[in-house]
Amino acid sequence: MSIKSLDGKRFAEMVLQGANHLSSNAKYVDALNVFPVPDGDTGTNMNLSMTSGAKEVRNNVQDHIGKVGIALSKGLLMGARGNSGVILSQLFRGFSKAIETKARINAFEFAASLDAGVITAYKAVMKPVEGTILTVAKDSAKQAIEAAKKSDDIVTIMEAVVAEAKASLKRTPDLLPVLKEVGVVDSGGQGLVFVYEGFLAVLKGEKLPEGPTLASSMDYLVNAEHHKSVQSHMNTEDIEFGYCTEFMVKLDEEKLHSKPFSEQTFRQDLSQHGDSLLVISDDQLVKVHIHAEYPGNVLTYAQTYGSLVNLKIENMREQHTNLLSDSNEKASAPAKPKEKLEYGIVTVSMGSGIAELFKSIGAHAVIEGGQTMNPSTEDIVKAIKEVNAKKVIILPNNKNIIMAAEQAAEVTEEDAIVIPSKTVPQGMSALLAFNPGADLEGNKAGMTEALQNVKTGQITYAVRDTSIDGLEIEKDDFMGIAEGKIVVKDKDKVVSATKLLDQLLDEDSEILTILKGEDATDTDVDAIVEFVEANYGDVEIEIHDGKQPLYAFIFSVE
Repeated sequence: MSIKSLDGKRFAEMVLQGANHLSSNAKYVDALNVFPVPDGDTGTNMNLSMTSGAKEVRNNVQDHIGKVGIALSKGLLMGARGNSGVILSQLFRGFSKAIETKARINAFEFAASLDAGVITAYKAVMKPVEGTILTVAKDSAKQAIEAAKKSDDIVTIMEAVVAEAKASLKRTPDLLPVLKEVGVVDSGGQGLVFVYEGFLAVLKGEKLPEGPTLASSMDYLVNAEHHKSVQSHMNTEDIEFGYCTEFMVKLDEEKLHSKPFSEQTFRQDLSQHGDSLLVISDDQLVKVHIHAEYPGNVLTYAQTYGSLVNLKIENMREQHTNLLSDSNEKASAPAKPKEKLEYGIVTVSMGSGIAELFKSIGAHAVIEGGQTMNPSTEDIVKAIKEVNAKKVIILPNNKNIIMAAEQAAEVTEEDAIVIPSKTVPQGMSALLAFNPGADLEGNKAGMTEALQNVKTGQITYAVRDTSIDGLEIEKDDFMGIAEGKIVVKDKDKVVSATKLLDQLLDEDSEILTILKGEDATDTDVDAIVEFVEANYGDVEIEIHDGKQPLYAFIFSVE
């Protein structure tokens, strides 16, 4: 079978199959993470990111490939989770930008678009590391260009892409020593190979093993996020805008003649009707999410631009109280918009105790996540909006969330910056350095500098046997991680913790903060405190019940 040109409908099939194939193999990709910690989630992040992109494509299948590409790019952008998900979104952002004006593309244009995606992705990464998904994307795109010089068949080009992607993936351990040491290939690169395999299967008319449906994956994601949002309100009366309203507007050309569509004007007009507003548009569709008190007014306004599709309205007060609402219930007068704060702090927490600790020292919004579920760009954008502030500072507290946070800061309308905190202790140190009297640039400098004032240690368990950094680690060993590197291990949790503290504490150490996790006991804490007092008597000890999963202890040393 030979294909000389690619239209939007066939490309949409490729995206859906690529997403489905990745979903089927997400757990396998997770298992390739180098560190044997229980929060390896590259496959999960890439799967959720690609699923978000595929959902947008499903809602915008058409002949024009450029417009399908725009839908994919926007879906990936808002659903991007973790570094792997953000890089994946950037690969297809560059790809889609290259084809956005084209109804169909030929073999060379397809190859050139893959290469454009690589250029965009490399620009998005501050310090690109070879031997990762970036390398696999770069090598396969380069091979696509070479193949396009010899053939005008898109199937042949995609075969070359998949073959080179697999070959490049096998070479990743030669470029990244830690992969070779552990004996695995790069997890992000493997995820991209699965996506490309799905693309090729559609072009060749072949079937791949079935996995979870895109619809079920997306339904789970949407339901989990919305229920979490609703239940976070402790009192029903605190819900100012009671109806979670989601819909899409299919733009009508006749209506647009008298009332041209502007996304900025549309968003500004809708903002008067509620909060938690999210608007994404292309040439034919507008996707809207808003919490409104009068959803009918929102829908009436939206209809002035076209017809409504995929309409969903949920009564958040009813969800909260679990009572049936009276269909004739009288709506109260809309509340006055809340005055914006001067500053809002958004941070990420992986345990309820840590979340409360962040709030107690000044955080306005705490996103639950950071380990097995990295928050997406959209999650962070929503949190930025909910703090209702003129200036917003984001503390990701995890190296795998920094890129999604930076992407959120770029797409949100609010004036937002990211302090690149990689751990919870760094996030707390930065938050304590926040100066409400300084401008954003001043706070960025001061809070970023504060990241250097703290050392982080973590105790978790190994999920598999491995050899890394000279340590022979067996499944279920307790590992001590200092500043992101595994430095000690032991069968006993407390012994591993004391070994780690011996490497973190020195004569300059003044304060040790212990964040106790779900798997730690008070007896464990007492034993650690006894060790510190006996060996580092001048160090002041603070203890908090962080309730974090997976990590028995998180240590902060100042």
